[in-house]
Amino acid sequence: MTIMKTVWDFFQNEVLGMAWLNRLIGSLVEWIGIDPASRLGGSIQFFFYDVMKIMILLGTLIFLISYIQSYFPPERTKRILGRFHGVLANIIAALLGTVTPFCSCSSIPLFIGFTRAGLPLGVTFSFLISSPMVDLGSLVLLMSIFGWKVAVIYVVFGLIIAVLGGTLIEKLHLEDQIESYIKNGRMLDLPQEELHVKDRMKYAAEQVVSTAKKVAPYVLIGVFIGAVIHNWIPQEFIVTLLGNGNPFGVILATICGVPMYADIFGTIPIAEALLVKGALLGVVLSFMMAVTTLSLPSIILLRKAVKPKLLGIFIGICTVGIILVGYLFNLLQSILI
Repeated sequence: MTIMKTVWDFFQNEVLGMAWLNRLIGSLVEWIGIDPASRLGGSIQFFFYDVMKIMILLGTLIFLISYIQSYFPPERTKRILGRFHGVLANIIAALLGTVTPFCSCSSIPLFIGFTRAGLPLGVTFSFLISSPMVDLGSLVLLMSIFGWKVAVIYVVFGLIIAVLGGTLIEKLHLEDQIESYIKNGRMLDLPQEELHVKDRMKYAAEQVVSTAKKVAPYVLIGVFIGAVIHNWIPQEFIVTLLGNGNPFGVILATICGVPMYADIFGTIPIAEALLVKGALLGVVLSFMMAVTTLSLPSIILLRKAVKPKLLGIFIGICTVGIILVGYLFNLLQSILI
C-alpha cells in the first residue's frame, strides 16, 4: 500500500499537478532577480505556471476526448439514445454529455439537433445539463487541483443533477415549450462514413487547435484573476465572504458565476486561488458549476430554442442542484481535503 500511495502521490503532484513546472518557473523568477515569495514574484509565478499547466493539460485532454468524440457524431448519438427509455435514457444521455464539447454554448446546437430529431425532451435536457457541467476533462483537471476524491464526487453529483433534472422536465410534459421552428424542422439522416485512425487523429488535432484558440482568452483572464486573488487580496476578506462565517457563501458564489462565460479551464485558476485563501470547497465548486452550466450567453442562446417557462424551469433546476451540491461539499470538506 505504501508503494501504491507513493506512486499515486507522484502521479497526482508531478504528472497532473506539474509541481516540477511550478518549481522551474519559481527558479526562473528568482533568476531574473524577483523574489518568488513577494507579491509580484508570486503573481508572476502563479500566472505562468497555471497558464502553461492548463494549456498542456488542455491540449492533451482535448485530443483524447475529441478522438473519443469522433465515434459519436450526432446521428450515431441519436440512434444510441433512441434505444433506451425512461430514467435509463436520461442516464445514457448524461454519460454521453461527458464526451461532448467543453462549454455550454457549444452544447446547445447538439441539443437542438436531438430535439428536432424527436428524442424525448427530458433526455435532451439531461444531455444539455451534463455536457458543460461534467466531462472527462473536468475529471482530470479537478484531480490535478483538488485530488481524486473531490473530482470523482464532483462528476457523480453533476451526473445526478443532469439525470434528475432531465427526468423532472420529462414528467412535467413541457413539449409545447419548444419553439415551433425546431419542432417543425427536419434533421437530415445522412450516413456517417467510416473514419480510419489517421482521420480520427487528424480530427482530434484540429479540435485541439480550434478549441485552444477559443479557450485561451478565458484561460488568460481566469489565471490573471486567480493570480490577483492568490497574491493581492487579503485572506481575511475571502474567509469572511466565502468561508465558514458566511452561511450564504454557496448562494453568493452561484449568483456571481452566472453572468460569467467560460469553461472549466478558465474557472480552475480562480477556484484554486479562492480555496487557498480560505473559501469553502462547496463555495468554490458551486461557482465553477454555475459558470460552466448557467453562463448568461448560453441562457440567451437557449432562449432561441425554448420558451420562457421551460427556460425558467431549466435555470431553476440547475440553480437548486448546484446550491445543494455546494452545501454537501461544504459538509464533506473535512473528509475530502
